[in-house]
Amino acid sequence: MQMVVCELSHGEEVYCDAGKFLWKTSNMEMDTRFGTSKKTQEKKGFLDQAIGTAIDIGKRSLAGESLAFVYFTPQGGDGLVAFAQMIPGEIKTFELDGTQDLYVQSDGLLAAESSLEFNIALTKKLGAGFFGGQGFILQKYSDKGSLFIGSCGNFIELNPADYGGTIHVDTGCLVAFEDTIDYDIEFVGGLDSRGIKNLLFGGEGIFFARLSGNGKVWVQSMNLSSLARTIVKSSGQPTAEDRTDLGGLLSGF
Repeated sequence: MQMVVCELSHGEEVYCDAGKFLWKTSNMEMDTRFGTSKKTQEKKGFLDQAIGTAIDIGKRSLAGESLAFVYFTPQGGDGLVAFAQMIPGEIKTFELDGTQDLYVQSDGLLAAESSLEFNIALTKKLGAGFFGGQGFILQKYSDKGSLFIGSCGNFIELNPADYGGTIHVDTGCLVAFEDTIDYDIEFVGGLDSRGIKNLLFGGEGIFFARLSGNGKVWVQSMNLSSLARTIVKSSGQPTAEDRTDLGGLLSGF
C-alpha cells in the first residue's frame, strides 16, 4: 500500500476525493466544496453559483466520484498533507502540461492540484458505453498541474502503436489513456466454436476494451471485481490452521 505526501507552499492547493485523506500538518486548512470548476468559482451571482454547483455535483456523481471534493491549503507557511487509496495497489503521478487531456476510469482519482480542471466525457461509441465496464462516463482532466491516480495492483504502461496500432484490455483493468487514443469495445469471439468457447469458458467476460492510436495507455494488473469475487469465494473455505485443528481432533478417535 502506497501513499502520497504533498508539501504545499503559499498559494498552492490540492483537492482529493472524499475518503482518500490520510493525515496533515495542523496548519493545513481543510475545506469541503461542492463547486469545483474554476469557471463556477469565478461566477459572482448567487443563482449562477447555485446552478454551477449543481452541475459540478452532477458531473462527479456521473463519473463515480463523491458529491464533494476536499481541498487543502497551507496557512502561515509550508504544510504537508497525505493521501492513500482504499485498495491495494500503486499510485502514479501524472504531470499535465496543458497540451493533452487525460481520461481516467471511475473512482481512479486520488488527489489533484487545484489548477487542474475536472470534467466528464461521454464515450464516443455507444457500444463502449453499454459494455465497456465503466459506463458512458469517463473522468477528464485538463490544464496544467499534478494528478495522482491509483491502481489495483501494479501500473502497466502501453502504447498501441508499438503493437500494430491496437491492443485489447480487460475492461476491468483499464485505468487511464491520453486523448490521442480511440476507445471502443470488441466482442471476445465470433460465432464459431472458438468464439463460443472463449465466451463460455474463457473467464474474461463478453467484451474487451479496444484501444487504438499512438499514445499512452495505463492498465492495472489486478481486476478489482475479480479480486472481490475471489475473496468472497474463499471466505467460506477452511484455513490451514482450521485444517490442522481438525486433523488433531480426528486423530483422537
